[in-house]
Amino acid sequence: MNWNLKNKKALVTGGTKGIGLAIAEEFLRLGASVFIVARSQQEVNRFVDEWHNNNFDARGIAADVSIKEDRVKVFNLIKKEWDNLDILVNNVGTNIRKKTIDYTQDEYEKLFETNLHSTVDFCKLFYPLLKRNEKSSIINISSVAGGTHLRTGSVYGMTKAAIIQLTRNLSVEWAPDGIRVNAVAPWYIQTPLVENLFKDEKYLSEVLNRTPMKRIGNPEEVAAAVAFFAMDVSSYITGQCLYVDGGFMVNGF
Repeated sequence: MNWNLKNKKALVTGGTKGIGLAIAEEFLRLGASVFIVARSQQEVNRFVDEWHNNNFDARGIAADVSIKEDRVKVFNLIKKEWDNLDILVNNVGTNIRKKTIDYTQDEYEKLFETNLHSTVDFCKLFYPLLKRNEKSSIINISSVAGGTHLRTGSVYGMTKAAIIQLTRNLSVEWAPDGIRVNAVAPWYIQTPLVENLFKDEKYLSEVLNRTPMKRIGNPEEVAAAVAFFAMDVSSYITGQCLYVDGGFMVNGF
């Protein structure tokens, strides 16, 4: 088996920023054809044009995956362009940091719709295209917040924990169809979602003190883990959650 993604067709949600952008670019370097989804048409066009100029096979669509109709729009477009799908990466995620009693119903629903419902829906929508291959792969982006308490808020943690359990269930349910399902759960990664937090030097110091490797991760390190799950070299691995966290999850007192 070769460590590449040649002749693979991949869909990456949230593909113009942070972890999603790093995943899309890693896939392209490894030889995959990549379809990205993001809310900004301008951003989608900018990156797709840039990748085309570097002779990569990339395309994209502007859509808000927190909206059911937009998820269907994405599926319908990809179904027209591709007769199958090898890799689905459910990467989109957002957060509202509050105490549990302070969340409004709208905020609660927004986090679930964006983080969890979009992941479930894309898995279901693209199941027929994934099933057409002998070997296909879903990689769901969770978080260490799905495995332990963090200050990120209970609702975010609930959505990320549910993604890990969804990964386990689908890995068993869809194994007979040749679909592997795994999750990657990052700790703090240098992305736009958390950059404002690190302006607080005290908070940053606390994060680093709880991280054995004493640094913040970068998006490319998460992308490498996702790429491994997407490759045929990991063909006997399914139902797993890989923490990309600098040792945070195993750091006791």
